[in-house]
Amino acid sequence: MNPLRSLCVLACLVAVAMGSPQTGNRSGRRSNSLDSVEQPSNWVNPREIEDLPSLKQVTLKKLQEMSLEEGATLLDKLYHLSQFNHVFQPEYTPEPSQIKGYIVGERGQKIEFNLNNLVEKVKRQQKFGDDEVTIFIQGMPETNGQVEKATRKLVKAYQQRYNLQPYPTTDYSSEEQRQKGSSEEQQQQRRKQNDDQEDSKTGDLIVIELGNAIEDFEQYATLNIERLGEIIGNRLVELTNTVNVPQEIIHLIGSGPAAHVAGVAGRQYTRQTGHKLRRITALDPSKIYGKPEQRLTGLARGDADFVDAIHTSAYGMGTTLRLANVDFFPNGPSTGVPGADNVVEATMRATRYFAESVRPGNERNFPAVAASSYQEYKQNKGYGKRGYMGIATDFDLQGDYMLQVNSKSPFGRSTPAQKQPGYHQVHQPWRQSSSSSSQGARRQ
Repeated sequence: MNPLRSLCVLACLVAVAMGSPQTGNRSGRRSNSLDSVEQPSNWVNPREIEDLPSLKQVTLKKLQEMSLEEGATLLDKLYHLSQFNHVFQPEYTPEPSQIKGYIVGERGQKIEFNLNNLVEKVKRQQKFGDDEVTIFIQGMPETNGQVEKATRKLVKAYQQRYNLQPYPTTDYSSEEQRQKGSSEEQQQQRRKQNDDQEDSKTGDLIVIELGNAIEDFEQYATLNIERLGEIIGNRLVELTNTVNVPQEIIHLIGSGPAAHVAGVAGRQYTRQTGHKLRRITALDPSKIYGKPEQRLTGLARGDADFVDAIHTSAYGMGTTLRLANVDFFPNGPSTGVPGADNVVEATMRATRYFAESVRPGNERNFPAVAASSYQEYKQNKGYGKRGYMGIATDFDLQGDYMLQVNSKSPFGRSTPAQKQPGYHQVHQPWRQSSSSSSQGARRQ
């Protein structure tokens, strides 16, 4: 039997024997207090716990095979069991040499590294840090198709934004046409393309593949967020001290559990330098299953000059906790968003939304309004200034923002109808759908 189930079954039986009274319904059980976790017997019986799969059996593939609600319910039970008596301890810390990544080069090539030699690799890149530096920490393994697709979309969007594109090849229609182009002409064309890219380069992109070092749900649930955040934060300090990358141009992005790692990295950077990073963006920040006892951990406002979060699976793989200066809830706090069939797809939509906003011309695809609930938003009772979710979020936004999204790409409801500049295609104007989601907001 899974040790987690054994412990929690015993805890439930003891709680039942002691006659512990119920303290609230399911929707109202959450609290900000570290010591207010309900007894498991208040919301799930021992038989249900006994039927839970072992941690090794909980995989992204299994979650994708479940419906959105089934997956959310399973994760909800595992999360609340994990909070009882600190069942999960944050013990899993992959070695820096195991955490791979890559710098996207000027021609779109991957310049691979591990965390041990990241700074050394960056030193070799000409003009690195002359403009904006974006560091994306991936939070789940790319062996999963949804994760791979979302990561690829985000990287491609930044390639377009920063003009980090591979050289286009000449499309010859016949051998005769191919012979017409001389070697000298081709060389001149490549030199011109190189000059154009040098002139238009506007930023650098680093991808840290933390998720690829997570093999199963047990490692996911016991990830040592504090230690990993400190390791990455120290690397950022090295970038400033040895490569002269100033903190005011660094934008740190984390998806899922990596959003919390990014928050700790930001705090570590501040502890070491006395300065804050410019921005941290959390893409559907996850629940934290393994928390250090008597210590707050994970992402929080104040970890950078500006912190923003996009919650697309608040009651699934994500969290309903308000973590940032501004928290965006597409279609309100819910298990998922329109078009997402399972919790994995739902959580990766945050990355897809952000990627869409990164593409030149799409920065304001996701207009949002401050509101305390999705119902309030739907009734046009929002308040405060209008904001935009994504790359163009204003740094003076505060609080909860609601918006509606489309079920398919383009996801933004303000997607321009005209052809966009750069490399992306023509988008069709959005048309109101009668089947748009009307889920009400459930609050903690």
